[in-house]
Amino acid sequence: MAKVVGVINTAHTPFCYMAPERWNEVRSNRSLREDVPLDSLEENLKKKDRIEAGFATLRQQFAEMKADVAVVCGDDQLECFDFTNFPSFAIYVGEEFEGHTSNRDANLFGRGGNTQPHGDDAHGGAATATATRPVAPGMARLEGHPGLGIGILTGVMKRGFDPAFSMDMPKPEKGIGHAFLRPAESIMDFKTPVVPVLLNCYYAPQPTAVRCYEFGKALKEAIEEYPEDLRVVIIGSGGLWHTPGAKEAWLDEDFDRTALQFLEAGDIRGMAEHFDNYQIPDGDVSQYIGEKGRGATGMPGFGGPQGGTRETCNWITAAGASDGHKTTIVDYIPVYASPVGVSFSYCKLED
Repeated sequence: MAKVVGVINTAHTPFCYMAPERWNEVRSNRSLREDVPLDSLEENLKKKDRIEAGFATLRQQFAEMKADVAVVCGDDQLECFDFTNFPSFAIYVGEEFEGHTSNRDANLFGRGGNTQPHGDDAHGGAATATATRPVAPGMARLEGHPGLGIGILTGVMKRGFDPAFSMDMPKPEKGIGHAFLRPAESIMDFKTPVVPVLLNCYYAPQPTAVRCYEFGKALKEAIEEYPEDLRVVIIGSGGLWHTPGAKEAWLDEDFDRTALQFLEAGDIRGMAEHFDNYQIPDGDVSQYIGEKGRGATGMPGFGGPQGGTRETCNWITAAGASDGHKTTIVDYIPVYASPVGVSFSYCKLED
């Protein structure tokens, strides 16, 4: 039988991959609230070093978990789906998939840090074993695991969830989103097969954090009834607090740190309820979602922060599998140039 041997959560912001010398240049083109601190280049360099150290710790932990497959919980930002059809949850059950590497962000914002894989092959070992055509520049091809993907799909359906599924990329020219490629690059060196679990985090109405927590628990149960002998690591990708490109963006560090306290203690329902109980302050235009546009439905959301902060639900989904187990918080790094709360965590579920 398959076994979930660990849960990892990781940031995936472009600021993890661009040169810190460019951070304040990018900041100057954004609308930030006046009270957001301004870090010096020296401070940004130190924060970039902490980000690299966070990734290094997760790579080490992932290697020690000896995963055969990674199940990555991430959000789709109009890469696969759009407003003609946008599911709350979806499972990718295809043989392989492609997506953009962080080099695209490095080229857009300025290169820096470990933007290349840490292995010998930029497109991964096992991930390219079944390749039948060239990979477009700036993209990587990863191996999926259709058997486990189907097992997850049918397993969560038996537990009261009805996700969509994809047997191939809905938009091959775009591939799958960065929420899946960046962990595969930064933690797995593109070498481990991945089953993508896609969540709607951005576009109201999204699933509540408590619903994501319940889905994460069902996800673990579905994996562990799959008959093949597999070691599986579940990864939550994104977050924490951020409203990229929004007017008067700011960073609620207290909200993030409280969420991480629940995660550290293994109280994932508490983490989810903390998220859902948040009320947007009057006058906070950075979380406004009421006007329909390319990146907003104009429909109302449920409780909790809006915008990119809802990627925290990717963490809550993954952590649903480690409910009741203490988690190690590697670091929390407030990157004011975005602004975004960058964090890393892991939980081993076996000795």
